[in-house]
Amino acid sequence: MLKKTTVMVDEEDLALIKAAALREGRPESEIFREAFHIAALRTKRWDTEWDIPKINSGRSRTSEEMRQVVHEEIVRRNS
Repeated sequence: MLKKTTVMVDEEDLALIKAAALREGRPESEIFREAFHIAALRTKRWDTEWDIPKINSGRSRTSEEMRQVVHEEIVRRNS
């Protein structure tokens, strides 16, 4: 359920939002809802630890190598 609220914003930020909404062909309110959702998620705290695999290869890896490793692990876990 959506709830209406009033927020004071910097004029320059509002101008950027208006321009983005026009450029992307979507309502300003949608952009603000998206921003509120991101802000809300940033404040969330979890009671349990995340199941994030730790990888120790003994050397540094590039972002592309890490992307591949993560992809392979996701495929392995879903098999």
